Amino acid sequence: MNHNYSIAIHGGAGTITRGSMTAALEKAYTDALTISIEKGISILQKGGEACEAAAAAVVEMENQPLFNAGKGAVFTHDMTHELDAAIMDGKTLNAGAVAGVKRIKNPILLANEIMNQSSHILMFGEGAELFAQSIGMEWVENEYFSTDFRKKQLLQIIDSEKTALDHSVHSNAKKGTVGCVARDKYGNLAAATSTGGMTNKRFGRAGDTALIGAGTYANNEVCAISATGWGEFFIKGVIAYDIAALMMYKELSLDAAASWVIKEKLGKLPPIDGEHGDGGIIGVDKWGNLSLIFNSEGMYRASAKEGEEIVFGIYA
Repeated sequence: MNHNYSIAIHGGAGTITRGSMTAALEKAYTDALTISIEKGISILQKGGEACEAAAAAVVEMENQPLFNAGKGAVFTHDMTHELDAAIMDGKTLNAGAVAGVKRIKNPILLANEIMNQSSHILMFGEGAELFAQSIGMEWVENEYFSTDFRKKQLLQIIDSEKTALDHSVHSNAKKGTVGCVARDKYGNLAAATSTGGMTNKRFGRAGDTALIGAGTYANNEVCAISATGWGEFFIKGVIAYDIAALMMYKELSLDAAASWVIKEKLGKLPPIDGEHGDGGIIGVDKWGNLSLIFNSEGMYRASAKEGEEIVFGIYA
């Protein structure tokens, strides 16, 4: 049965205000979002599957140093980069994820290969890289991911015990996890998410991105979700799956479920270091309805449905 396609992407949520944004930077973000979503749309238009479109859209953002994923990822306390990514196929509930990889240019592509070429779901660190090498994926030097901007962010807080979302280090640092959700012409759903994590993170910390049900989830019966924000809160609340569960068991709409989880539940979870949970999600349901909801001051986002113009957003 043929359906219309739908797609949404995000480039992170956080303290994103008009006052801290120049016209040039705003254009740079919109241009980067355009490249990403148009890549996904081109695949869906040609009858490509949701997983292929979601992965391809995320690759474009991993390659763009404006976002905290792939090139331009934030620094750890040890002045390296550790990357996490996940993808899930709503048709089969199959998924692939990586955490703490340092030498994989596009972590979302490795997550996709784990989903398609192994019986595992989550691989981490050196083991994930050895798997990548065994299937012929190229390694890059860790330095490939570095940018001067991210190094300055780290140096501002490296002597403190705090970690920081890349948007909370200072007012101009507002980039985050990237993600895509898609529904293809066959009615299949997919979610893909990728991140560099938190500035100054230590001890192999991983967030919600690579955890199926926390930061990434897809199920053809209900919805596909990709999250962005303070990962520990999304893990505690099992946020992505919680939205799907409300739709499945309480028969809420995607908008109603996502609004309640992000605007009511997320901020009321026990605080960490005196701060409350912030972030957002993008979602698509089995009918192709899209939802882009956040409780922070902004979220880089774009969405499109077949036959309609792309809609962009940055601020609340």
